[in-house]
Amino acid sequence: MTRKTAMDARPTEDGALDRLPPVPALFSGRRTELAALAAAAARPVRGRSPVVVLAGRPGSGRTTLAVRFVRSIAHAYPDGVLFTRLSAPDGNRVPPGQIARQLLEQLGPVPDAVLVPGSGDGASGPACGALREAQAGRRLLLLLDDARDAGQLWPLLADEPGCLVVATTAGPLTGIEDIDPVILGGLDQPSAGDLLSGLVGGTRIGCDPVGAADLAEACGSGPATLRLMAGWLRNHPKAAVTEAVRALAQAAPAAAAKATVVAQGGAGGRSGAVKEQPPKPVLRGQAGPRDGVLVSVPTGGPAGEAAGSGAVARLIGQAARLGAGNRSTRATTGDAAGRGPGDPGEGTATAPGSREAVRAGDGRPRRADRGRPGTGAVPAAAGDISKAAGGRPVETERGRPVDGRGLPGAEPGPGADGQAGRRRGGQDAEAAAQGPVPVPDTDPLSTAFDLTYRSLNPAQARMLRMLTLAPAQLADLRTASALVGCPPPEAEAVMRQLAERELLDVEPPAADGTPRYRLPGRLYLRLVRLRDAADRPAELQLARARLLERLVRLVDSARQLLDPAAGPVTDPLPGPIRLRTAAQAADWLIGERESLFGAVAEAIGQADLDGSAGRLVTALLRALPLTGAAAPADLYKLHGLVLKVAERGGATRRAAAALLNLGDLQAAAGRWEQAAARYRAALDHARTAADDPARARALEGIGECHRALGDPVRAADWYGRALALRQGLNDRPAEARLLVRTAEAHAGQRRFEEADREYRAALALLRRLGDERGRAAVAGTLDALRQQAGGGSDHPTWE
Repeated sequence: MTRKTAMDARPTEDGALDRLPPVPALFSGRRTELAALAAAAARPVRGRSPVVVLAGRPGSGRTTLAVRFVRSIAHAYPDGVLFTRLSAPDGNRVPPGQIARQLLEQLGPVPDAVLVPGSGDGASGPACGALREAQAGRRLLLLLDDARDAGQLWPLLADEPGCLVVATTAGPLTGIEDIDPVILGGLDQPSAGDLLSGLVGGTRIGCDPVGAADLAEACGSGPATLRLMAGWLRNHPKAAVTEAVRALAQAAPAAAAKATVVAQGGAGGRSGAVKEQPPKPVLRGQAGPRDGVLVSVPTGGPAGEAAGSGAVARLIGQAARLGAGNRSTRATTGDAAGRGPGDPGEGTATAPGSREAVRAGDGRPRRADRGRPGTGAVPAAAGDISKAAGGRPVETERGRPVDGRGLPGAEPGPGADGQAGRRRGGQDAEAAAQGPVPVPDTDPLSTAFDLTYRSLNPAQARMLRMLTLAPAQLADLRTASALVGCPPPEAEAVMRQLAERELLDVEPPAADGTPRYRLPGRLYLRLVRLRDAADRPAELQLARARLLERLVRLVDSARQLLDPAAGPVTDPLPGPIRLRTAAQAADWLIGERESLFGAVAEAIGQADLDGSAGRLVTALLRALPLTGAAAPADLYKLHGLVLKVAERGGATRRAAAALLNLGDLQAAAGRWEQAAARYRAALDHARTAADDPARARALEGIGECHRALGDPVRAADWYGRALALRQGLNDRPAEARLLVRTAEAHAGQRRFEEADREYRAALALLRRLGDERGRAAVAGTLDALRQQAGGGSDHPTWE
């Protein structure tokens, strides 16, 4: 059965919601969670914008639910909806300053001083301050996906009660006061059945409601796991639902055994990865490890004589509950779901004895019957995140008391904006927030993925592994065909098949209508392990090299379309991946900007393809300005990458050029101290390379910085050194410019005679060069100087 994947494309009045990530059109349940989110958003807070936190482990559907919630209330925030991800594709945290710049760009034009990185990306950076100021007097809705710690959020929160921040996370965000997180578990049984019916087809599910319930229980009622098993059923159109339960049960022991080997440091595969083993039949009564607990798993007999698929499903759910209840597992995975995914009544129960009930009076969600069997209650360990009055977490950290913001021994103090202690929450947790949040091997999501992966053909499996190398794990037929080395139409067909199997998410198409797909982050770590075990390092390096060269050719072809005077492309691209028009080229460059930067940064980080990475940076520096959308922050990032490659390769001349460009960007943003540091570093490299033009430019740049900082004495000194070099190089236009700068520095010291002399020398040089416009400007300045000195009529004329 072929199913068309549709996106939730609700029209908007101003297009602000178009920034939100696409979510599947088929959505089921979560009414209680949506009500809890609405109640949390309505709670008044003091001193900052309200924050709503949605916590759930990978595969729980937290992003989808957050997008649904934001869409439902967006009309109440007429000034716009902003969205960004707070974790990089590899799982590492994004610094607050970078997050702030991304959000500011969505608000509209902002000063270059904000977008160009300064001394750091922390809370005290100009971008965070500018974002807080931009929220003043506005009603903005910010959706921040996949937050790793509270330190990413605090610098973004403004003293504006009219704005709302919705954050998703894999674990509780301690360090923010007055937060009662909405904990996301599995779907309730009716909602899980509705989701399966919509994904597989009502006939197969409706004919076996008991088997469908067993399958939902075996999947822990997790939306991502249910989707994977629905894809497995669609790929096996003759299989009954009970066969999917049995297949999942047989895959579970293999996953558990593999987890045990990994935990014990077993070898096999490269980089510590464990090679995938084929599933082995599970004998009746055979025990499998589940986070240190042996669970007896009964299995079916021959020819479909199962020993009760419901019993198997319940045992798989029990194993998942044991894993979720293990505190060490939660600490590693950031699991905030709080309960085992297979518990009865999980999800959206609304009865008074259910997992979530609404507290009368304030409308805030309350957890009832904590720890009582059969109620779906949140275990006490997971419920600790909101035990204090007002939802403030009160815990201990290594035996030390933790204050209401989650900071050990934190004392109020001046924050980045002068307010006591507001921006400090969660900063101590930054080191622990690095790296992706793993999905345990014993989780039903991992088991369902293993089962689905083993049913793929070699081309599909290899495509899935290679997409871990795609920039931001986002791919289309242009990048995917380069990674796997196949024709573009074939790559697109394979990605479409993987999307049908629920292994890829469908993204909005590119500017020219090219379909795009994204590898889900919940599968990334597992696929990296499979890739490292199945593919040789040389194969991976070749795939990355093909991708970089493909991107270089695409950027060069885009530049040729935008600037035909640059000459024709010597090596045109194949028809299916060719850019056709200048508008298409500009839209492609702007739309793929972050992916292109990600590809360069990844290549430079690997340090084995500097040549290809350098060519891509050069191509981007030539092409992006032609779009009219080359932000200073983009150019700063690209020149920074050039500097890294040049210094690593010992190319001092190129390093000096990159540092000069970085200094120019900092100077244009008014950051004179940072610019001076860049110019001084460029001067050192230029001296090593004996590059006199670069030395002269660096000397002049240092002089400009001293002049802007109000130090004309030092400015005149540095200008004089640059002037001597320019005279030796016979660079007359630069010499005239430096004479004027030197005169201005003398005038700043009220040394009018020296200034007059330098101005007259500049006029004489400009006369020889035939620069009438320059002569007129300098003559006007000199006249003003003489009037200021009070003796204009006593000085000789300059005509």
